[in-house]
Amino acid sequence: MKLGIRALTIILVLFLAVGAVSAQATWKPVKPITIIVPWGAGGSTDQITRVCAAELESALGQKIVIVNQPGASGSVGTKNAMDAEKDGYTWTAGAAADLATYKVQGMLDTDIRNDWHIFLSVANVSVVSVNAATPYKDFKDLLNAFKKKPGQVTVATAGQSSAGHIGIELIRKYTKIEYKHVTYDGGNPAVIATVSGEAQVTTQLAVEEADMIRGKKLRPLAVLSDKPLMLEGYGEIPAITKWIKDFKAGPNYFGIFIPKGVPAEVIATVEKAWQDTIMKSAKVQEYAKARGAMFAPSYGKEAQDRAFAYYQPVAWLYWDAGKAKVSPDTVGIPKP
Repeated sequence: MKLGIRALTIILVLFLAVGAVSAQATWKPVKPITIIVPWGAGGSTDQITRVCAAELESALGQKIVIVNQPGASGSVGTKNAMDAEKDGYTWTAGAAADLATYKVQGMLDTDIRNDWHIFLSVANVSVVSVNAATPYKDFKDLLNAFKKKPGQVTVATAGQSSAGHIGIELIRKYTKIEYKHVTYDGGNPAVIATVSGEAQVTTQLAVEEADMIRGKKLRPLAVLSDKPLMLEGYGEIPAITKWIKDFKAGPNYFGIFIPKGVPAEVIATVEKAWQDTIMKSAKVQEYAKARGAMFAPSYGKEAQDRAFAYYQPVAWLYWDAGKAKVSPDTVGIPKP
């Protein structure tokens, strides 16, 4: 009997060892990988995803196809990635805060910690900018207009849960202003709408506004940070804390997300590619510098912890503002 147990133990150890080796095996994709960008072309997610995809193609030895599927604040494309076959060939992308708050907003039943492997690349900040023809010369002018005409000043964003919407909601939290929300299928369309005069204000990300700011089509009034933003080709954009002393907003992390359930070797291979390629990428660093973003690649637990530090207060911001359907603490996001 002892010999039988010993033999079974040896077999079990060998089986586990083979499984561990298999999990670390290098994945060699045999067909193109699809990344569903759940926002419009030209926006913040689309921009950085294309930069990272180009870098990963050489590391993985396979073409990566970007497919834009905007709709319902990114939840449509994200759901399509969730529902795709778990073979490692369908990923998605975006802001970690979006992915983490879909359940809170009642948009999509998904949990960033339990359902996704996340690979972060850059951190973005929002900028309050106005159409160049408006009379607002600094943030105080705009704040006075919000207060004088509650619910009338138009603000263009990429929709509910977008970075721009989070930005204006943070301003509303601290100042009690009211605004007229005008939504679009992505940050780039929201910025273009502000340039064209469809809206007076946008609170989208610096990476989406950079070209229009440099071209003097948008007038930046404040960056949603406690530090000024130096934008290459423009100069310094003042911190919003110049006007709202106690304003707090952390970095908004963006990246690529792979649903859990795919083969372990896929994740092991992408993690190695992220460490060896993205975390050392001159292209990603150049993108961040030129667009007013922060180079901040990470993956695994570090990425999850970084993302949590931003989406936790965002989830509660939605709940406290009455814009959420599910209390964050019921889905594993305790109150800060």
